[in-house]
Amino acid sequence: MNDKKLYTPGPLNVSLSTKEAMLVDLGSRDLEFMDTVKYIRSKLLEIAGVSSDDFTSVPVQGSGTFAIEAVFTTSVPRTNGKVLVLENGAYGVRIGQILNALGIQTKTLKFLEDEKVDVKMVEKELMKDQSFTNVAMVHSETSSGVLNPIKEIGVLVEKHLPDASYLVDAMSSFGAIDIDMEGSNIDFLVSSANKCLEGVPGFSYAICRKERLRKCKGWSRSLVLDLVAQWEVLERTGQFRFTPPTHAMLAFRQALLEYEKEGGLSGRAQRYKENCQIIRDGMKSFGFKTLLDASHEGYIITSFYFPQHSNFDFQDFYSGLKEKGQVIYPGKVTKAACFRIGNIGHLFPRDMRHLLSCVKEVCRDMDITLPMDMKQDWI
Repeated sequence: MNDKKLYTPGPLNVSLSTKEAMLVDLGSRDLEFMDTVKYIRSKLLEIAGVSSDDFTSVPVQGSGTFAIEAVFTTSVPRTNGKVLVLENGAYGVRIGQILNALGIQTKTLKFLEDEKVDVKMVEKELMKDQSFTNVAMVHSETSSGVLNPIKEIGVLVEKHLPDASYLVDAMSSFGAIDIDMEGSNIDFLVSSANKCLEGVPGFSYAICRKERLRKCKGWSRSLVLDLVAQWEVLERTGQFRFTPPTHAMLAFRQALLEYEKEGGLSGRAQRYKENCQIIRDGMKSFGFKTLLDASHEGYIITSFYFPQHSNFDFQDFYSGLKEKGQVIYPGKVTKAACFRIGNIGHLFPRDMRHLLSCVKEVCRDMDITLPMDMKQDWI
């Protein structure tokens, strides 16, 4: 099988050296593996810009959604737990689904998919209802590309609900977009190995404020997703409670070394921003229109409307690109027919330019003349 270029929210392309790091078999109790886990946990705190005195990182087997559920099953009180969910996309919806499955009382504030969470509306809700024990939102809502104001919301949570825990889903932003955890009063931040840090799928992690995490002991509704128990065993033994994703963690160690070599967050962000600008400028020159306007500063993924051209069929467009080894993503918004092009993972400006050339060829094959008429109506 030949590798394809993945212009998606994940899984993502990774470097050859990251893949090669998995060609070693280690037991979960091997000192080398335990040192790897220790290094990863420490490095995540460094990237987050927080002190190990106040925060800890807890890896969890499974995708990012596993870590999000782990935070909720662990941090929401069993007796009076009530979560305020700020939702403006598919991943905010997923948070609600998790809470519903756990049987946790939830209030959801819904916002438009192409708009940021409204800070004033959130403050109004927090002032009206003081019973929330937890507040949760998505930072980079990759169903559309919206980047939400997590710091402004965190300040409000601290002001109006100082005893509530604040969760931020930073799945597709951590490591590439600066997040001020302390200034944002974030208690739990969740991300995954195979996102902006460019590891392979297999585990996710929660960066937790120790003070909040300690208070959750005995609350978990799950054995395997109990973050407190996971943390305590890691701290005491350096080992996972249950079989860890050894190969994925070896790959992640290599990915973190390459992250530092690239210049850490600033270097990774610079590459992703350049990737984003190339694809947006190129698609615009072809006549494609973005879902979000210029008021949005996110650079992780871009949603494009389906063009109103009689010859455009998304499945043909998608298949044509895939045949050329270029994989884009269908849209995940409900209000408009869109597709998405991501620019994170092991992708570089040359890859974005090559994708544009492939888009041009596929449009030609579909008998669509570029540039398309920018004055046409869009869905």
